[in-house]
Amino acid sequence: MGNKSRRSFMKHISASALGTAMIPELIKRSEEFADQEAMTRQHKFSANDQINIALIGAGGMGLADTNTALTNPGIKMVAACDLYDGRLEDAKKTYGKDIFTTRDYREVLTRKDVDAVIIATPDHWHKDISVAAMNAGKSVYCEKPMTQNVSEGSAVVEAQNRNKVVFQVGSQGVSSLGNEKAKELLAAGAIGQLNYAEGFWARNSPEGAWQYRIPADASPATVDWKAFLNKNKEIPFDAKRFFRWRCYKDYGTGVSGDLFVHLFSSLHFITNSKGPEKIMAMGGLRFWKDGREVPDLLMGMFDYGDTKEHPGFNLSLRVNFTDGTADSTYLRLVGSEGSMNVEWERVTLFRNKSYAAVDDPLMATKLGKDKSTERKKIVPPAKTIYTAEDGYKGAHYDHFNNFFTAIRNKSSVVEDALFGYRAAAPALLCNDSYYEDRAIKWDPTNLKLVK
Repeated sequence: MGNKSRRSFMKHISASALGTAMIPELIKRSEEFADQEAMTRQHKFSANDQINIALIGAGGMGLADTNTALTNPGIKMVAACDLYDGRLEDAKKTYGKDIFTTRDYREVLTRKDVDAVIIATPDHWHKDISVAAMNAGKSVYCEKPMTQNVSEGSAVVEAQNRNKVVFQVGSQGVSSLGNEKAKELLAAGAIGQLNYAEGFWARNSPEGAWQYRIPADASPATVDWKAFLNKNKEIPFDAKRFFRWRCYKDYGTGVSGDLFVHLFSSLHFITNSKGPEKIMAMGGLRFWKDGREVPDLLMGMFDYGDTKEHPGFNLSLRVNFTDGTADSTYLRLVGSEGSMNVEWERVTLFRNKSYAAVDDPLMATKLGKDKSTERKKIVPPAKTIYTAEDGYKGAHYDHFNNFFTAIRNKSSVVEDALFGYRAAAPALLCNDSYYEDRAIKWDPTNLKLVK
């Protein structure tokens, strides 16, 4: 990026379930809906304007979502659905004996006292329940990834467009202060022209590697096994498959769907990107040889084309479930004049010193000037750390706050179905690349595979 962008930065800091022919129309309708809804963002609402929520999928993430949702004003929990009886019993103990509980999510969707649902089921149920909930007129907060395979995304986008309801995907980092600051800095030219990005998500614990606890009473009597399988082949009850579903291809989306999708969501928010055009992956099952079918170490390479939103750049992502150094995660954007590490509550900006001198008019000097007689100047920092203020409630709270604000104001959210599709697609195609041992080409604008 040239002097113009550098000056701009200095000035700124100073002051296919449906036919492919339908995809362009779905995108157009979704974007028109978002534009129309955004016009109502300034409406005021009372904290007493109650929103009744129901939880579908009362496992660890579902409970975390619900507990965060309830910290927002005017939110009441009225129903819970899960296929394991123990979770329903726990829900009554936690949220009150009067809440409605069921194994059948359809019973939740018919209730008139439910305004919004949190969908925190295994991935292979996301599309079906999301579409059914929107068809029932409910607002939806669906955990990531939005769908289990790339062919399901169009149905979710179409359901949101048709029903004109609020739909938000649960990659909460999108609503974080860190993502917002990084977006601002990139647009201001803080790192010059973006040419590379990388992300890393490490874990080093059994629970983090999906070795979830299996209750002692898990059995065909306490679990609706047939409902869990959905459209997958019928097999005998297997508690490991039910409670550690992320480890199996029939129900989950591997480390890419669990974690890469967070990084795609943040990157696309910061850069305004629609997604990569080429996807390649490699990895393996290196440590957790516990019967799982998906790799515990995965690396992806992605080629983003030159668009009106951003220059062409490359992205590398990696997840390691046996990292003996530390549990860590970051997203790093590298440009022609610097880089920044993006976290949900902090952004660390690194500036190339040679460009920092040009950016500061007080540092400008003529070529060939005698350095021995030059008076020293005040120089801008090569490293700047932006951190959230004390008391910041975090990205998870902000994401739900944005969701509930959109419901009350009849406005849009940043991570709607179209955004969620574009974030999920490269993560899901990364899995396809790994299993098929080939590069995959994708049209992120029209949301279709390129042969």
